[in-house]
Amino acid sequence: MTPRTSLPRWAALLPRWTKAVIALAVVLAVLFTGLSLMHRLDDVFGTETHDRSGPALLKSVRDLSRYEAAAGNYQVVVDLDKDSKYLPDAIQGTRTLYVGAGTVNAYVDLGKVGQDDVRVNRDRTSATLRLPHARLAAPTLDTDRSYAVAKQRGLLDRLGDLFSDNPGDERAVRQLAARHIGEAARDSGLTGRAERNTTDMMRGLLRSLGFREVDVSYGT
Repeated sequence: MTPRTSLPRWAALLPRWTKAVIALAVVLAVLFTGLSLMHRLDDVFGTETHDRSGPALLKSVRDLSRYEAAAGNYQVVVDLDKDSKYLPDAIQGTRTLYVGAGTVNAYVDLGKVGQDDVRVNRDRTSATLRLPHARLAAPTLDTDRSYAVAKQRGLLDRLGDLFSDNPGDERAVRQLAARHIGEAARDSGLTGRAERNTTDMMRGLLRSLGFREVDVSYGT
């Protein structure tokens, strides 16, 4: 006759759902221990990387009329926390600490300058220009300078990565970093600097063509 194994007294007093959570945590811990051993075996035997990418294909070409007048380099630390309402973070939840570095360009679209926006006197010694206000381009993240400092994931999230085509996806933190960098560019006066640089460029260009007086303004 097989002897029965008695549970500790404190375990018998736990609710059923608590016992189920503990059992699930134990199973997942054993599973991840096995996966860790598999990764160590990969390090022992080594891996090789082969680039079998195809050639890049030209999809479209467009002419640019923007004068890139200023560029700002920014860095932001993103702390993104996603948790569950009913489960502790150790079971389900993610937290990522990400350093995002990127660039924002400020430009003046010279393609929108019409005939009525340029006035030249008869002697061609004076010119008046009205240009559109400078605008900000979309932020561009620098992948070489952007990186995740720390990642915390619950057991269920780690298990989900096993069946995901893109485990450890960082799109959410990258998008958040780009948004914060764009906000910083708007608050840093980058467009004002771009307009001043454009004014200096236009004055230098027209004076080299013989114009002595050059007036540049901005507006719609």
